[in-house]
Amino acid sequence: MQRTRNIFLIGPMGAGKTTLGRKLAAILGLNFYDSDEAIISRTGVDIATIFDIEGEAGFREREMRVLDELTQLDGVVVATGGGAVLRSENRERLSARGKVIYLTVPIELQLRRTRRDRQRPLLQTTDPRERLISLQREREPLYRSIADMEIDTSSNDSRRVIQDLVKQLSDPG
Repeated sequence: MQRTRNIFLIGPMGAGKTTLGRKLAAILGLNFYDSDEAIISRTGVDIATIFDIEGEAGFREREMRVLDELTQLDGVVVATGGGAVLRSENRERLSARGKVIYLTVPIELQLRRTRRDRQRPLLQTTDPRERLISLQREREPLYRSIADMEIDTSSNDSRRVIQDLVKQLSDPG
């Protein structure tokens, strides 16, 4: 399958996928989609409610269907949920249908960026730091397995991160 002009952002929660994705799409003149926002729009409820009613398995099924649709579009930047890489179907579709960019972020910064967010069901635990470490251990090899490039988002300077990203995207090497 020929690669399209699609860019898929993967990485852990708090890496900046949505924030950077919106800015990147605007700069490149592409349409932006956030897979979690698409799920919320279609169901009419937040992610935490889906987890409460259907569990993580139900959410992951919805996520897989939404990602299948979004990755078939052309000329898009898609911010995926942090766990999107857990399903092999998602990894295969992301890899085959566009350029995959893994946004990295240290655990301590993830904690700071997500500490007030009550809409992240996987962090509703007594030890969010340990949960993030566990998620990283499980998901990082999956992120790396499909990433065409990695971008460190720890600088908190989204303008600089976007400049670096655009430069790397335009580099033919």
